[in-house]
Amino acid sequence: MNRRAFLGLLGLGVLGGTGLGGYGLASARGFELSRHRYGLPGLRQPLRVAHLSDLHFGEQHPAQAVRRWVAAALAERPDLVVITGDFVDQATRPGALRPLGDELARLEAPLGVYGVLGNHDYSHSVDNADRRAWLSSLTTELERAGVELLTNRGLRLRPDLYLAGVDDLWHGDPDLAAALQGAPRDAATLLLSHNPDLLPQVPEWVSLTLCGHTHGGQVCLPLIGAVHAPSRYGTRFAQGFHRAPAAGFVSRGLGTTWLPVRTFCDAEVVVFDFEPGGVADS
Repeated sequence: MNRRAFLGLLGLGVLGGTGLGGYGLASARGFELSRHRYGLPGLRQPLRVAHLSDLHFGEQHPAQAVRRWVAAALAERPDLVVITGDFVDQATRPGALRPLGDELARLEAPLGVYGVLGNHDYSHSVDNADRRAWLSSLTTELERAGVELLTNRGLRLRPDLYLAGVDDLWHGDPDLAAALQGAPRDAATLLLSHNPDLLPQVPEWVSLTLCGHTHGGQVCLPLIGAVHAPSRYGTRFAQGFHRAPAAGFVSRGLGTTWLPVRTFCDAEVVVFDFEPGGVADS
């Protein structure tokens, strides 16, 4: 048993011992809408962004769950929608991806819907011989759904806004320099990275990096916070705003993995109201 699974079971033991096991299971099925007002350097016009992460589509989080998350994002009428990876929990037959694509196709925003892949999208359960075929089926379905993947590249969405994305840090081929190559210094730059372990490498001039991956720790304890996060930095980047030294934000995500439990760590659809200038209210 690896360390992550052990800590998950330990967390369940704590929950059971404190009578919170049922709460943790219920929390894994719910989610909240988290709002943040943030001054984005380089921005000249207000911008509303809906940020979804870690859907982990599959047995624990079927199409009905994705539909609720998508509806919550759409209700906010965002200018832009971004999804920071782990669209799926594990590899499955290509036809099984269609319900995910059908739900994601509901997303719409004036500036578009963009995403990056996460470690589960590369799927540890697929051997190297089949990985290329699996990735092709996933990316084809995302393309059909209107989700444009930014894999080590970026594009200018407005005169005052550049959006870039990097490949997964664990199983992809991340190239931060390529992603930021075309970023202008006279505009705000938003960077998408599934894994927040990239944050210490991000240049300070990048306005904000949006991440997921950690699920906020998934199991958190009062006064202690996250019990564990899948990161070389421990729980440093488990959730929320950070400076490393560039500014970053780590979503608690929406799905779960390994164990369908969340404790004091609600899933979230994040909505940013970005304004011109420095940090206003995080």
